[in-house]
Amino acid sequence: MNIVACVKRVPTTDAQAEIAADGTSLKTDGFQYMISFYDEIALEQAVQTKEASGGEVTVLTIGPASGSKEVRECLAKGGDKAIVLADDAWMQRDCRSTAKTLATKLQELGAELVFMGRVATDRDNAAVGPMTATYLGWACVTDVVEMTLEDGGGTAKRETEDGVETVRFSLPAIITCDKGLNEPRYAGLKGIMAAKKKPLEEAGAEDVPNQAVVTGVAPPPERKEGRIVGEGVEAIPALIDALRNEAQVL
Repeated sequence: MNIVACVKRVPTTDAQAEIAADGTSLKTDGFQYMISFYDEIALEQAVQTKEASGGEVTVLTIGPASGSKEVRECLAKGGDKAIVLADDAWMQRDCRSTAKTLATKLQELGAELVFMGRVATDRDNAAVGPMTATYLGWACVTDVVEMTLEDGGGTAKRETEDGVETVRFSLPAIITCDKGLNEPRYAGLKGIMAAKKKPLEEAGAEDVPNQAVVTGVAPPPERKEGRIVGEGVEAIPALIDALRNEAQVL
């Protein structure tokens, strides 16, 4: 089976964001990077699928050539080969630009089953997976927490606000992965050494213009200082009045 794990290089979750001088982006100097958390789950599911059903796992990403370090880590965890679609401005792409670029490459690769994280930890849009599937005309199941494969398709369970939904899908398909689907493995010494010999291809990323343009970035407003309205049960009326008329949450 031709399996692809799409991953994204994102700033580490402890990165301190500062607005750049242009007012429309963030300063990236000094950022440390990692593979997006949910993409780690997607990679693990791709590798587990290969181990259970056979085939090959290709790790696919859009990002700078310097991002090959994170991609090599994916190879150390079980990916067979990797492709970096080089774009130094990958963080400025909107969901449409990313999805159309991935769709073109996935079609070229002849992918049968594609795993992505349910959401990227930098933008939190949760849109690239469904949009890519739409451009390809493929099945898509999002927020998957359990899945099994059968001939020509599979069954997946996904988290919804109303409970767990069971979905049958046909291949080719895109699966976006949520917490609980698996426990990503660590890269062992054997995997790290093997990753150095695995093929990592760099290709130009398709130039797809953005439809959404960032016109300004600003920090959130500072929170007002808290105040004590009283003590004990006698303070309850004052508290309710403040919540209803000042905070307007009641």
